[in-house]
Amino acid sequence: MIEQLKKNLDAEIMMARELGQIYSKYDSFDSEEVRIYDKIINSLAKRIKILNSSIPEVMSDITLAKKLEPESKNVPSIEKVSIKKEVEVFVSERKKAEFLKELNINEQLLKKVKKQQKVVVKDVYKFQTSNSYGRISNRLFLNISQKLVDSGAFKSLRLDIRKSNLNILSTTFLSMIFFSTLVSFFLGVIIMVFFLFFSVDVLGLSVNLYTGGYLLRFLKVFWIPFAMPILTFILFYSYPGAEKKSTAGRINQEIPFVVIHMASISGSGIEPIEILKIIALSKEYEFAGREFRKILNQINIYGYDLSTALRNVSASTPSVKLSELLNGMGITINSGGDMRTFFEKRAESLLLEHRLEREKATKSAETFMDLYISIVIATPMIMMMLLVIISISKISTGFNTTQMTTAIIGIVAIVNILFLTFLHMKQPTY
Repeated sequence: MIEQLKKNLDAEIMMARELGQIYSKYDSFDSEEVRIYDKIINSLAKRIKILNSSIPEVMSDITLAKKLEPESKNVPSIEKVSIKKEVEVFVSERKKAEFLKELNINEQLLKKVKKQQKVVVKDVYKFQTSNSYGRISNRLFLNISQKLVDSGAFKSLRLDIRKSNLNILSTTFLSMIFFSTLVSFFLGVIIMVFFLFFSVDVLGLSVNLYTGGYLLRFLKVFWIPFAMPILTFILFYSYPGAEKKSTAGRINQEIPFVVIHMASISGSGIEPIEILKIIALSKEYEFAGREFRKILNQINIYGYDLSTALRNVSASTPSVKLSELLNGMGITINSGGDMRTFFEKRAESLLLEHRLEREKATKSAETFMDLYISIVIATPMIMMMLLVIISISKISTGFNTTQMTTAIIGIVAIVNILFLTFLHMKQPTY
């Protein structure tokens, strides 16, 4: 009888976990799935109640005293019911039919859910082979790049590549830098030779043979083969850093809402790794989700424990805020603290920072608006008034009215484009 009681309790724990899993995903269900899962929840609750009501009858025969009389015929009998493979429960005879009915309803509802679920092709991040440009670069400069990396050179560049989430090896990127620099040198030589023997008329859109002194012409264009490789090297070298900064900004934009989501999930009492899995698989957090997927990869693929994975990703993430969050999670887990309290306190501080940043962006927009009114609106009006005064007073400026008007309109258009571009870059995207 004790064994029967143990199996009933194990089955109830299993059904309670199933309820917890349903509630953790409840918000992601559509209306039809919600209706079906509500019925599944009711069916599970009824089966748990039936098992609870059967416990006194299961325990009725558990006694330390030896029975002197045969069992009474009025004692209800207990019957075995199989829920799943290798999972059995014991219910009273009068409750068996009701239990089987609820079990059948639950199985039919699960089959209906599986039929309605659509196959969704999710974005899967795969390791990709290098492109043809990278392969050519590796053939020419891989040995040099490997020696430089082994000697500890380009540490900041390798760290930027790692934090920028570029799907490329440091040695391959260095090879591409060297190969691009070499190509730009030969391209600069070709451009220098072209301008040495030809002149370009930009306004007339024509190319003519140069007829002046070639020594003076060479002094004007000899710098091109040296400037282009230097510029190419600087652009390639600075690209991972710029990408890291951009990625950090995007992660910082998502972090307040990620922590709020984690705080609400942790209230259900699920394990921290399940919380990370929900955030990593969510499509709402594109950039923060990548960092959480790194944690899951370190746990599932490399076999690290949760604290070590949190510490490793916190050291490689480009976002300082996310690094502080992951370190705090690791400390809270190791010290046995309350994850829900940690997330709630962290969410409050991040939301405060979010509000301050939004207020700062609003104040900046107001300042830019004043500058726009004074520079782009008032200044052209003043220039037009000066143009009118100059044309009336017959003052000679070397330009006729049409030329000055066209110049003013062109300047206003260029300033507008530059101002809007600058404003778009300064404003947050969330």
